Amino acid sequence: MKRWSCFCYVIGVLFSSLCVHAQIAPGSIDFHWNEGAKDCKTNPPAPLEVHPYNDTTYILRENLCATSEAPFIYLLIGSSKALLIDTGDVPEPEHMPLAETVMRLLPVFPVNGASKIGLIVVHSHRHLDHRAGDGQFQNLPNVQLVGWDIDSVRKYYGFTDWPNGIAQLDLGNRIVDVLPTPGHNATHVAFYDRNTALFFSGDFFLPGRLFIEDFSAGLSSAKRVASFIEARPVSHVLGGHIEINQAGNTYDWGSQYHPQEHVLQLTKKDLTDLPETISHFNGFYNTYGGFTMLNQERVLIADVAALVLTLAAAGYGLFLYLRRRKRRRTVAQPR
Repeated sequence: MKRWSCFCYVIGVLFSSLCVHAQIAPGSIDFHWNEGAKDCKTNPPAPLEVHPYNDTTYILRENLCATSEAPFIYLLIGSSKALLIDTGDVPEPEHMPLAETVMRLLPVFPVNGASKIGLIVVHSHRHLDHRAGDGQFQNLPNVQLVGWDIDSVRKYYGFTDWPNGIAQLDLGNRIVDVLPTPGHNATHVAFYDRNTALFFSGDFFLPGRLFIEDFSAGLSSAKRVASFIEARPVSHVLGGHIEINQAGNTYDWGSQYHPQEHVLQLTKKDLTDLPETISHFNGFYNTYGGFTMLNQERVLIADVAALVLTLAAAGYGLFLYLRRRKRRRTVAQPR
């Protein structure tokens, strides 16, 4: 009897897994983003690009000529609510019509046939290039703007044992799991959409430089994420930026031109391999597994220290030169 129960349990799990896979909403990720321009003053591209992954999932990107950060923004629409992940790097609506574009994409609420469905605006983390557009959504009707500080993040999602636990957002026939992922930043969270099996990793994991603010927290987050997705389907991993070309080389800092840019999406294997990748971080700057990792604060301190030493050496060299010149003049004077 026990064997039959175990058999039924295994069959049930397998059948359930097959059903989950069958319910995944497909989408298109095959899209070439505008690569910016060598000279943004001449024929600048549109400030905002919108790519429909499917009818209820949109990928938006602020153009490189509008901001060299060129962050990605994600809109997920359920039957009763919509979720916007991040608000980008440009605050002015006249330069970046983010709110106008997002509100236009929202469907009309089916109950009254007049107003748009409710919108929840959240952030992957508190860095300014992911929340500068918040002001465009303030005071808009039926829009909830969630704070980006750690207290607001913990309170809104109900995390009582940060960074442990998983929260859920119910958008109406669409559940989004929220996972704490500090490491890049103390407030960072990632999102897993059960509807599309898309994993939104923000700046925690992306095709580019992996800025690791806290090594221990980052490694722990990578392990939790790998454990979370192990038994779940992942269509694509979508991050907050693209900073490398197709050969894997990083673009220069502040570059507004990305020729032959790498694709946005990473894979489930890339994400499951992340603990191994981060475990090889030297705490300063190094490359492993095709990813460049760095601690920006330490690199900045090292750069400043190098600049100070260079200036000090130059100053000392000037001092020696002037002293020798003075001695020569003293010797050359007639007695």
